[in-house]
Amino acid sequence: MDFVRDMFLFMKERQKWWLAPMIVVLLLVGIILVVGGGSAIAPFIYTLF
Repeated sequence: MDFVRDMFLFMKERQKWWLAPMIVVLLLVGIILVVGGGSAIAPFIYTLF
């Protein structure tokens, strides 16, 4: 959890708030790939990418 805190402090200190949406989108894509990789919907998720 230190990495998350460091990223937040970096964005706060340097006013790089435009990074937040990109980080959220990357996390969501990663979660979808991990969850969908072992399920029956995996072929449908992989066609999106």
